[in-house]
Amino acid sequence: MRVLVTGASGALGGDVARLLLGSGHEVRTLQRRPSGVEGAEDVLGSVTDAAARERACAGVDAVVHLAAKVSMAGPLAEFEATNVAGTAELLAAARRGGATRFVHVSSPSVAHSGDPIMGEGAGPADPERAHGPYARTKARGELLALAADAPGFAVVAVRPHLVWGPGDTQLIGRIVERARRGTLPLLGSGAALIDTTYRDNAASALVAALDRAEAAHGRAFVVTNGEPRTIAELFEGICRAAGVRPPRWRVPASAAYGAGAAVEALWSFRPGADEPPMTRFLAEQLSTAHWFDQRETRAALAWEPAVSIDEGLERLAESFRRA
Repeated sequence: MRVLVTGASGALGGDVARLLLGSGHEVRTLQRRPSGVEGAEDVLGSVTDAAARERACAGVDAVVHLAAKVSMAGPLAEFEATNVAGTAELLAAARRGGATRFVHVSSPSVAHSGDPIMGEGAGPADPERAHGPYARTKARGELLALAADAPGFAVVAVRPHLVWGPGDTQLIGRIVERARRGTLPLLGSGAALIDTTYRDNAASALVAALDRAEAAHGRAFVVTNGEPRTIAELFEGICRAAGVRPPRWRVPASAAYGAGAAVEALWSFRPGADEPPMTRFLAEQLSTAHWFDQRETRAALAWEPAVSIDEGLERLAESFRRA
């Protein structure tokens, strides 16, 4: 197939594009800067740019849509322009371009209202109850994508959870940098169980969703490694892989939530240059359990994770040794 991958300059999008090329597909990408994926045809632009969208979608058979406004804070209008309007326009352009399959990359946060998640599947996206502008707009985007599912246009939504691995500047980069500075606490007991997804597994799951779109269409699936670990264990494994000291101090979850509310209020008036150090959503994520039943995902996508958490940590440690 000729497949369009949006957001291929990101780590996960680039991994997906390379997997598709390795499987013999033609790959076109759409993002603001060169993808760096050898063998792919880059279209430079944004999903909010009509001309770039049309060029990117012309003559494609399928789309894997990863491009999004991802942040813990920022003007709501920016999230809406990319995650909602951009998704709606890309769906329409994909159909005009001839695509018959569309994989929408979403997030478990679209169905998370702050309560612990223990062994559940992919609940319905709920923009009213999701927390923060990213989650709310991604929920609206997912609903638009699934509503576009129709005969001849198979849409699947995939929600990879906490993707990490070598080269990750988001989750891994921030954990390691804060641990290095001594500003990485454990919230509460650190005993909350959470699922994560090694980046190779996330990429292979998205390719599997594309392959299985005609059988799995119209549904949303959470993707994880299926190996819940406590937050304390994960922090320790990541920090030891990077050669930095794991966190040894704790902050009550309620205090972190209150601090997050205060930081969000400050950021709304005077945003910082980087991500806010704490938000209410981040406090929830770091202090409540969220792990998922993967049986439906694996059966529907005919997919299994190939890299375990422990093997992923070994690969992460090797990447830091080579750096």
